[in-house]
Amino acid sequence: MGVVRRRGRADMPRPRPTGIRAVEQISEHSIPEKSPLRKVVPGVFMGQIQRLFNWGRKNSLWYMTFGIACCAIEMMATGAARWDLDRFGSFFRASPRQADFMFISGTINEKMASRVKLLYDQMAEPKWILAMGACACTGGPFAGLYNVVPGVDKVIPVDVYIPGCPPRPEALLDGLLRLQKLVGEEGFRAVPRTATQRAADSDAQRAVDGDTQRAADNDTERAADSAVGRDGRVPS
Repeated sequence: MGVVRRRGRADMPRPRPTGIRAVEQISEHSIPEKSPLRKVVPGVFMGQIQRLFNWGRKNSLWYMTFGIACCAIEMMATGAARWDLDRFGSFFRASPRQADFMFISGTINEKMASRVKLLYDQMAEPKWILAMGACACTGGPFAGLYNVVPGVDKVIPVDVYIPGCPPRPEALLDGLLRLQKLVGEEGFRAVPRTATQRAADSDAQRAVDGDTQRAADNDTERAADSAVGRDGRVPS
């Protein structure tokens, strides 16, 4: 009497590989849909070289290993396994000469300000700064003390402000995504480097949005007036 082996997954027919496609389909493209590199010619990516550089930079932002005060604990937690900054292409670098941006995570006093400025000067261009927490943004609860700088933007230019005391890792991730957006716009529009310039840019954008909304409302009112008479009767 022979032994009958049970049929398992190894006995199931396997599909043959179809090979490598010579032309990549646009619908199955690995690049995000809103990316400027989405336009595809067979085997060729079409786009501006500056957008290509920005696309590479914003997805490989390395930040310097530099913690000042208690906000550095939140920065380290964000870089650890649970939130994992590595997913966004951001890694700790122990040298300012290898870093693209720096988290200012803590209170800046008068003695520390010169060290922060020195590290900023040692970073290669282009470089960016994220002010993390109330102390780095405005001095926090220590604002007004004789030895505390009321905001790191008094020492170096700041690109993204992250409020909180301390800000949660989710806020830090949001700040990093906003920084990536700024990096993607480098060379295509003037990116404000100070709080005053950034506020003026936001006010101008809000004014433009308000004008657009008012124009749309006026068009809607004119269309309604033409469809319904002033006396409320629909013209025959």
